[in-house]
Amino acid sequence: MRIREIISQQGITTKDLADKLGISQSALNQSISGNPSVKVLTNIADALGVELWELFKAPDATPPFHSLTCPHCGKPIEIDIKKGSE
Repeated sequence: MRIREIISQQGITTKDLADKLGISQSALNQSISGNPSVKVLTNIADALGVELWELFKAPDATPPFHSLTCPHCGKPIEIDIKKGSE
């Protein structure tokens, strides 16, 4: 699962997510490390603002050469590449 990866990309902590879910951080960590139910996964996806399937999506094997990630917050940086000048 990609829950920790998504948490990092959003610049939040597991504590922040646990607070959103109304559970303890240790309960969230147990869910992430264990075998959470569909209901728990749905709640996590909702709290993260992502679709349920995104918690399982495999990261791209090789990102495009123009894909960058911010070293501070982990969010993707979009680059608009234009060929030549008009």
